[in-house]
Amino acid sequence: MTRVLGIETSCDETSAAVLEGAGDDVTQRSLVILSQDVHRVFGGVVPEIASRAHLTSIVAVVDQALHDAGVALPDVDLVAVTYAPGLVGALLVGVSYAKALAFAAGLPLVAVHHMEGHLFASALEAPDAVPPFTALLVSGGHTLLLDVSRWGEYRLLGSTRDDAAGEAFDKVAKLLGLPYPGGRYVEELAARGDPSRVRFSRPMLRRDQAPGDPDYYDVSFSGLKTAVLNAVRAGEPDARGGSDAEQHDARRADIARGFQDALVDTLVEKTYRAARAYGRERVVLGGGVACNRALARAMRARLADAGATVYTPSARLATDNAAMIARAALFHYERGERAGLELNAYAARPIPGLVEGSRV
Repeated sequence: MTRVLGIETSCDETSAAVLEGAGDDVTQRSLVILSQDVHRVFGGVVPEIASRAHLTSIVAVVDQALHDAGVALPDVDLVAVTYAPGLVGALLVGVSYAKALAFAAGLPLVAVHHMEGHLFASALEAPDAVPPFTALLVSGGHTLLLDVSRWGEYRLLGSTRDDAAGEAFDKVAKLLGLPYPGGRYVEELAARGDPSRVRFSRPMLRRDQAPGDPDYYDVSFSGLKTAVLNAVRAGEPDARGGSDAEQHDARRADIARGFQDALVDTLVEKTYRAARAYGRERVVLGGGVACNRALARAMRARLADAGATVYTPSARLATDNAAMIARAALFHYERGERAGLELNAYAARPIPGLVEGSRV
């Protein structure tokens, strides 16, 4: 049995976790996530503020994770840390602290790619969420569609050509006058909308697309965001009557519903194509947008036609967290991989383990 201390600081969550196990038989002993709500004031993450917040909290967060797990640092077998992708300043806090901790305690260090961590998140709660599977990773900064034949072997099928799914939610939330981060608020507003009143085109989704076409698996949400902007500016009166304020609220809800339906339909159909093409009976969602209940429902309904089971992580494991980083690190540690003290942080890096035929 191997005990892992994981550290995650890629954006605006300072997180630490302890887990133990071997192979796919893993037990999560603790998970601490400290979110930085200050960014709501600015309508987005401010990198300098995020970095400074990590600096002030990382020691306490790691100590709390060890305490919650009932262990001390000498009881840990390795230290794992996110090194890419993300905000460089934020990543450097975690990387620097992890290197110092590992060196002082004489422990091996394992570096983890943040998006690979998301692939492992669902398996922490659902033992069957293991390869082979189709993976859709949807977050504020990334939208990736992968075929996962086994851990450490990934074929990148498609990605976003502009805005990530989570970024699109945040921008639409701002257009609709909703708080940041916008995903949860757009979903809540969309639940009150009438799906028949506002309909947007499904971006990069056409009936004449075929395997091998460059846009068969890729997605694009910049045009959808512009369509939402135009709908907001149009300000058409609502024939349902009511006061001006009631009509305005109803219109906002209809726009939110139209946007969410278009984005969800696109993601679901692209994932369905991938699962059928590779004969996968499991589909794993990861990233913050995986919390969207409309996406999960639509994915399960569509993939049922292909006989596939859809796995989604809980909200706590869908967000940026150190448990998934520790889980991915355990896999790499068991393969004999180690990071040296020259480890650096990177804003962008391709997901490791990409096989021939990946879109890079």
